[in-house]
Amino acid sequence: MLAHEKQIVEYEKTISQLKEQNKKDSTLWTEDEIEQLETKLEKLKKNICSQLTPWERVTISRHPKRPKATDYIRNLTEKFIELHGDRAFGDDPAIICGLAKIDDVNFMVIAQEKGHDTESRLHRNFGMPHPEGYRKALRYMRLAAKFHLPILCLIDTPGAYPGLAAEERGQGWAIAQNLFEMSRLSTPIIAILIGEGCSGGALGIGVADVIGMLEHSYYSVISPEAGSSILWKDTNQNETAAKALRMHVEDLLKFKIVDAKIEEPLGGAHHDPSFIYAQVKRYVLEQYKRLTHIDPDVLVEQRYQKYRQIGKFLVEDTGLPQE
Repeated sequence: MLAHEKQIVEYEKTISQLKEQNKKDSTLWTEDEIEQLETKLEKLKKNICSQLTPWERVTISRHPKRPKATDYIRNLTEKFIELHGDRAFGDDPAIICGLAKIDDVNFMVIAQEKGHDTESRLHRNFGMPHPEGYRKALRYMRLAAKFHLPILCLIDTPGAYPGLAAEERGQGWAIAQNLFEMSRLSTPIIAILIGEGCSGGALGIGVADVIGMLEHSYYSVISPEAGSSILWKDTNQNETAAKALRMHVEDLLKFKIVDAKIEEPLGGAHHDPSFIYAQVKRYVLEQYKRLTHIDPDVLVEQRYQKYRQIGKFLVEDTGLPQE
């Protein structure tokens, strides 16, 4: 239970207790009274969710019950065949690759998986890929381009693994190579931010023709905790850092870094997973139908221009002559 959910949970428990009492003695609470309490509960939920701080939204993106990549694969696809290995070092469980069928459309799915419990989180390295994970992703993206399959990337990572072994095996180079190669693959690429999208770990599979972003996911060059530690020299400034980074979908749409906001159920995707699966599936198929009619050469050029146009700067007039 998240901090901002405590009041809601207490209210829900109270209503549940009243309903239990009614089963024993139906004269205690009338149906109208129960209904009024449930109406107040809905208003409370809407009020709390409309005033969420950036940090509270970060905690939602990290909720342990939030749907993970394997959940989306299971609920979006009619068929999925996982593919393994980078043919260089090994198979990284933090990145899942495979052929999938969504409503009779064949996709290559590249997804970052965090895991659902302690054992699976350790196995998936908490969604932090090693270099072989990015090389595996690139191997299958190249395969998708060869057979003209659209690529669907599901992004959910606190960052690429920063350990010594990953650096020794070329972590930075692997991510850089993915950025370069993805920018010129002649097949549609659709990316969805389903949870955390942090730093190069997210960018490594994030160069796409369109980027959809779930309402409470975040996309940032650095996590709030790391930003707090570096900029404020204080690990307790997470809320300040989360606000300053402007890493949620409303800001990123203004900056033209992402292309669409995908609405979540009230309070976050974990409250109604079936709703968010339907939303994501609809978005993916809509974008596929639009992108598939674009000439491959034009598609690559549009993707290039999309990233060239990200970022703006202001030039201050100093009054000095310009060379």
